[in-house]
Amino acid sequence: MIFELGRILQDHSDYFSFLRLVNYITFRAIMAALSAAVFMFVFSRPFIFEMHRLGFQDQDRDTGLAVHDKSGTPTMGGLLIIGAIVFSLGLWGNWTSPFLLYPLIAMLWHGAMGVWDDYAKIRRGSGNRGMSERMKLLLQSLFSAGFAWAMVGPLSPMGPEMATRIYVPFIKYPLFNLHPVLYGFFIFLFVIFVSNAVNLTDGLDGLAITPSLFVIGVLGVFAYVEGNTIYSSYLFYPYLRGAGELTVFAAACAGAGLGFLWYNAYPAQIFMGDTGSLAIGGTMAVISVLLKQEFLFPILGGLFVAEALTSQIQDKIGVRWLGRRIFYRAPLHHDLQHKGIAETKVVIRLWIISGLLALLALATLKIR
Repeated sequence: MIFELGRILQDHSDYFSFLRLVNYITFRAIMAALSAAVFMFVFSRPFIFEMHRLGFQDQDRDTGLAVHDKSGTPTMGGLLIIGAIVFSLGLWGNWTSPFLLYPLIAMLWHGAMGVWDDYAKIRRGSGNRGMSERMKLLLQSLFSAGFAWAMVGPLSPMGPEMATRIYVPFIKYPLFNLHPVLYGFFIFLFVIFVSNAVNLTDGLDGLAITPSLFVIGVLGVFAYVEGNTIYSSYLFYPYLRGAGELTVFAAACAGAGLGFLWYNAYPAQIFMGDTGSLAIGGTMAVISVLLKQEFLFPILGGLFVAEALTSQIQDKIGVRWLGRRIFYRAPLHHDLQHKGIAETKVVIRLWIISGLLALLALATLKIR
């Protein structure tokens, strides 16, 4: 709203010349972050109270650990995060840009899935009885297939020449052009994996949101570089016209995430639930694809990758194939808890690891 209004008014009178600020990605990104954070601080307490009143509270899940029961804490905090991001982008985003629309659609789609999952758990009174795994995979597959088709087809904001190029960290030039069908299948799997990885990480107070801030913040830096002709040329990155809008999107996510962390830090007053974790994961995946940074994610989102792999190895290989556990507990954060490390120490140490991985990912901007 402010972005569009500023573009209209600045050309009609010198009195509104200051509105030329909205033409700068950096200004809009800062304001988007601040707007989202203010939204969170204004609406979080009423939202928490309302969740208590409605009985929308976290349900106990059997992890096999003698830890503090977190049932009774309000959930669906992801609705707050999504609301803050949409509000902020409504003020500062360019809604004609596909670089804004694609991650927004991903966030809303996966957020709606999360609402269904969280509500099912509340209604059935069990943290293990939400949406069925088959239904969740079906809904994720529908979005991933549609997004993959858009990225390799005429709806790709990168154009046909750039759409199927494969870029990897530390190498200046694209390795090769992948066949559209193969690249589409890769996108399909990538989006499903990342959205589930963040979902699996969300198990302790504040654990998922801070690494998410690191990942989205770094992706915002990459968006700024790739959307700028000078910086992208200097650093040998593909120039993606309009990709700077993802910087504004990432900033809105960061502001919302920081505001949420205020209430989600130990002891948590609210959980994001699957509403938040699925929405954040789907958004991360889509932004990574739009920036051609899919192969950066194993570095940048290394914590999420480790959480997902430990969970899948335990379930698919250990329990189903071998008939025994490979890890004491899965995913990773529960294994660390099983070894006697306090919850807060587990969370902070994993934050530190995630921060270091984010710095390594940033280093790839120059080390090419």
